[in-house]
Amino acid sequence: MAAGGAVNPVVLRRDVPSWRAAELMPRTRSFYSNWEQHLGIRCWHPTSLVKIFPTPNEVKQWERALADPGTAPFIASRPEPEIDEAPLHAPHGYGTVTDAAWLDLPMLLEAHRQSLFGQDEFTEITVKEADIQLEPDGVRIGEVQGRWVVDCTGPFAALSGLVPVKGETLTVRIPRLHLTQMLHVGVGLLPLGDDLYRIGATFKWTDVWEGPTAEAREYLLAKLRATLDAPIEVIAQHAGVRPAARDRRPILGRSGPHKAVINGLGARGVMLAPWCAEHLLEHLFDGKELASEVDRARFDQTFLAT
Repeated sequence: MAAGGAVNPVVLRRDVPSWRAAELMPRTRSFYSNWEQHLGIRCWHPTSLVKIFPTPNEVKQWERALADPGTAPFIASRPEPEIDEAPLHAPHGYGTVTDAAWLDLPMLLEAHRQSLFGQDEFTEITVKEADIQLEPDGVRIGEVQGRWVVDCTGPFAALSGLVPVKGETLTVRIPRLHLTQMLHVGVGLLPLGDDLYRIGATFKWTDVWEGPTAEAREYLLAKLRATLDAPIEVIAQHAGVRPAARDRRPILGRSGPHKAVINGLGARGVMLAPWCAEHLLEHLFDGKELASEVDRARFDQTFLAT
């Protein structure tokens, strides 16, 4: 619920495609577009992302990326009238990630929740380990029986390889900006409409549960003010904890008889979730081998598949 929901297939620090970007992006678009139709909402917003170059070195790096067949399909060097007319300081220019989007996660989650409630397919209870009863052909929790129970507890899980990473964002009002595209100025700027924007996010590996901090607020505002010449009104500040993995790859697989886990989606969870869910289901129900780079066993050499 705290996530910004941005989907960006390019690692902007190095201007290279993110992990499996060419495979994941079509699946991601299709997955969330289908959910929009199913739930009768609009939560998936395709848009471009404009990266402001802070130094000439980033200009050269972008030019190299444009010449790379793996990166070129995702990016462009083209005029962006919105950016040219905005009160932005960009003496070295900018580049555009053409295949990006943002997902309104709170809207999707609540609509999905209400849909499942309406079909009597969703129950909210606290489940303890002792409540999970293993049976010969599956698992039971109270009156609910299935072949598998899947642990999706994110940063709260006790899981080998999991590294919780705190992130903070700001919701701000900038009346003079008038952007519909996402912007990257060292931190991300996501337009929400009505002159509202989400700024973020920070990364912190210590004290991850401490909540919003003044330090993060000033860091985000300083990054934005270095490029933006307009008044900024802070409306809200949010903190969340990403369930990241040590090697920045998802953590999937069986964790015991009739038990499985999906975790470690980190900062690109919106983009990774559809592929990860399908990959895990094919493993559990069809016996398809997990990709070694996401198999949870890579962090636990003592784990034996059962």
